[in-house]
Amino acid sequence: MNHLLLKSRLTAMNFLEFAVWGAYLTSLGTYLAGIGMVPYIKYFYMVQGIVSIFMPGLIGVVADRWMPAQRLLGLCHLLAGLFMGAASIYAMQVGTPTDPDAMFSTLFALYTLSVAFYMPTLALSNSVAFNALQQANLDTIKAFPPIRVFGTVGFIVTMLIVNFTGYQTRPEQLLVSAALSLVLALYAPTLPSCPIAPKGEKKSLAEALGLKALSLLRTRRMATFFIFSMLLGVSLQITNGYAGPFITKFGDIPEYANTFGAQNANALISLSQTSEALCILLIPFFLKRFGIKKVMMISMLAWVFRFGLFGTGDPGAGVWMFVLSMIVYGVAFDFFNVSGALFVDQNTDRDIRSSAQGLFMLMTNGLGASIGTYVAGLVVDHYTLGVTDVMAGWRTCWFIFAAYALVVFVLFTLLFREQKA
Repeated sequence: MNHLLLKSRLTAMNFLEFAVWGAYLTSLGTYLAGIGMVPYIKYFYMVQGIVSIFMPGLIGVVADRWMPAQRLLGLCHLLAGLFMGAASIYAMQVGTPTDPDAMFSTLFALYTLSVAFYMPTLALSNSVAFNALQQANLDTIKAFPPIRVFGTVGFIVTMLIVNFTGYQTRPEQLLVSAALSLVLALYAPTLPSCPIAPKGEKKSLAEALGLKALSLLRTRRMATFFIFSMLLGVSLQITNGYAGPFITKFGDIPEYANTFGAQNANALISLSQTSEALCILLIPFFLKRFGIKKVMMISMLAWVFRFGLFGTGDPGAGVWMFVLSMIVYGVAFDFFNVSGALFVDQNTDRDIRSSAQGLFMLMTNGLGASIGTYVAGLVVDHYTLGVTDVMAGWRTCWFIFAAYALVVFVLFTLLFREQKA
């Protein structure tokens, strides 16, 4: 297979991989809020973090020991697509529920099964791409980033499709995700085969979950880093779950009812993913110029502005604040996730490096995101449900989230020490 064809095939895989996620990640909260299920939003986003704690490790062991990664990628997407399709069909049949509790139990069960099989595919798709590039004797550091960028493009494309078809407030968004997942289920097994590791090189479950890296917590510097990874992970899913419902709520106010933002929240939020794709390109410059600690501090401060600008903006004359919040998101997300992964890579021994990366993901996207989504949901429920001025309640929520991010920034600045040269 020539290099151009290989890169094109891997690009298509990455496009579909993230298009599946983009169909609902930022708009599911808007749909749930529209059918009177605001108190349940936190559970749908929290469960992604919970399954991210153990499912990637379990599936990784299967790929390592018994089934080539490209086939397992297809199988996971088949199951994820079937469960997500079932969730969508069920939701469409119910419509607006008269008994939200009854709808929640069934919809949440189907959704949980779907994301349990989807979340491991984020790592599996990377494994398939790295293996194929290495087999073709290509430099993964140079060849992979342009391929990965198309994952973000896929995410944005489905966000916009869901927005402009009106699906951002309807359960059909889940059907779009399911359809794309089934397409990838058929496509993935045709990709270059990934060899199963030789018997002596197979990872244990403890290694796959990142547990072998727990020895790093014995040193103050690394323990501080991983603790703050979890504290920053708290912020990761908040805007995914609640930015859409917040912006859409402006549609109930006559002054903003016909504004582009209030009617097209998902399109507005898609600017965040565009910024994310572009900010990846800035990381090498910032790391070389400022060093790892300052880059992570910039990320933490960016989260303060991300939340604070939501609290001060509106879809009318203040829409520029929303736009600026979307632009800042790229810095907030990429500068910690990417630079954090580089920090782990540069400060761990080769024999536990993969395990340390697993621990980093567990702390951020697992524990941190799960705790953050749940607590954020409690805050939103308290300030926006059963109150007279709902928008004032929403603004209070965003300022609380901004204050939390500011406290994390200050503590990290004071407590984390860069290694002396």
